[in-house]
Amino acid sequence: MQKHHDIGYSKPVILLIDGECSLCHAITQFVVKRDPRGHFQFASLQSPIGQRLLQERGLPANDWNTFVMIQGEGYFTKSDAALRVLRGLRGLWPLLYSGLIVPTFLRDLVYDLIANHRYRWFGKKDVCLLLTPELRSRFIDIE
Repeated sequence: MQKHHDIGYSKPVILLIDGECSLCHAITQFVVKRDPRGHFQFASLQSPIGQRLLQERGLPANDWNTFVMIQGEGYFTKSDAALRVLRGLRGLWPLLYSGLIVPTFLRDLVYDLIANHRYRWFGKKDVCLLLTPELRSRFIDIE
């Protein structure tokens, strides 16, 4: 069972992504382009910072199939995290937040299908994403 905490967007939000996933890299670029205020920050699930953030919240450190949204001590995972990110983007994307009315088990069924096949469908990165200065400034695990 997923543990959820209600979180607002008054503080920066950290999105933990699979650092080897091409789809995750594309989603990161998508979010940054639609978040001009720089509200969302990123870290790789595999990085020391990502591992620490997972451990502090009692989340499995080796589950790289799960997208995690963290703010303060609160977090959301999988489709709950994805829909809440959409709520914070500019444009019409927040309308998709209404997808929360679909039961979690159905949303996460689709999420898990994509997550389990993402390397086959979208590829895997053997090297780090080439970061523009803007994108680089959003990653908390890059010096």
